[in-house]
Amino acid sequence: MENSELFKLAKEAMDKAYVPYSHFHVGAAILTVGGKYYSGCNVENAAYPEGTCAEAGAIAAMVLGGDAQIQDIYVMGKGDLLVTPCGGCRQKIREFATEQTRIHICSPTQIQKTLTMDELLPLSFGPENLAK
Repeated sequence: MENSELFKLAKEAMDKAYVPYSHFHVGAAILTVGGKYYSGCNVENAAYPEGTCAEAGAIAAMVLGGDAQIQDIYVMGKGDLLVTPCGGCRQKIREFATEQTRIHICSPTQIQKTLTMDELLPLSFGPENLAK
């Protein structure tokens, strides 16, 4: 099931990515359990590879907006292969995910694959591992 607003936000973010070195555009858009939308794009810099990922940017915007639970996240990149979150972003998404969180891997024209958090990062380490 496609959320056209999330898809649009991910595409707009991807199109605004600052990628003068890799030319690898990625956008991400989040829908929180409270119904708010946030997006982010990847941003590179000359101290390569000290850039930030689109997912990290969207999560930072979400936290700044006062939210802390991802319902759905769309990750969009160009090309024929799936543009899945990197290992670091998988952990960042996990921090704010529930069992119901869906990760949608998208091309600029369609959702290519939808995963649950457990499918994206099985046997993960999360906040509950640190609970006393």
